[in-house]
Amino acid sequence: MSKRNSQAAKAAAREKLRLERERQAKRDKIKRQAIVAGSLVAVLAIAGGIGYAVVQNNKPTYWESAKDDKIVTPANTTGTNGTTVVLGKSTAKKTLKLYEDPRCPVCAQFEQTVGSTLKKDFDAGKFKIQYIGGTFLDGDSDKKGKIQIGSRGEGSKNALSALGAALNVSPEAFLEYKTALYSAKYHPEETDDKFKSDDYLIKVADTVGALKNNTTFQNAVKDGKYDAWALAMSETFNTNKDDVTGTPSLVMDGKKLTGSDGKNAPMTVAEFTTAIDGALKA
Repeated sequence: MSKRNSQAAKAAAREKLRLERERQAKRDKIKRQAIVAGSLVAVLAIAGGIGYAVVQNNKPTYWESAKDDKIVTPANTTGTNGTTVVLGKSTAKKTLKLYEDPRCPVCAQFEQTVGSTLKKDFDAGKFKIQYIGGTFLDGDSDKKGKIQIGSRGEGSKNALSALGAALNVSPEAFLEYKTALYSAKYHPEETDDKFKSDDYLIKVADTVGALKNNTTFQNAVKDGKYDAWALAMSETFNTNKDDVTGTPSLVMDGKKLTGSDGKNAPMTVAEFTTAIDGALKA
């Protein structure tokens, strides 16, 4: 082989090597760009996901929105936002304020033990009943004169709304439904937020004559017709002037009715009879 041919071959080899290096450099550049672009997309996706989660977490819950809805008041109510619920014979001279929370297990115990005696005295016209419903077991509280929705459940609010739907039917339906909700058969454990289910509330209502298969009542429960009213009622509980902070609480003429311990509500028939007789005579 001539020297010239040898030099030409080397030059060709060098050119081939150069071209191959350029092609490899381009491939490496494209690969780096793809990695950077992929990383950027991943970062943006993560940021977007975080942003979406933040937006979702900051969105008001249904009940937080409901507190600003227009209040529809049930029949058989008076006062601001229909939160004054007084039941009974007009001839009754005194009024027993009854503070309860639908999820309250002690309220259920009170109703199961003393409820029939209280109802008998009420039916006899010894006193009217003013019902004040609270939802503090859901974690709801007062914040500068406006209810603040808690994070411990929905059952108290939902049941109170359903009680509003029953009250719209009649005072008798309201009282019978309240008794059914507190019954041993249907009242859940405090840790079981069963009352958040509209279907369950309607199931209990079907045990009450005036509410059984009552489509007006059922639609009101399903549509949340009295949800805003329930929250307004709860705020009435939170801002009460009777120094009531727990349930059940009974108040007559501004004084709490208590059992033998002088602190808590009377939890036996004997204690209730003693307390109510004393209050009626005062």
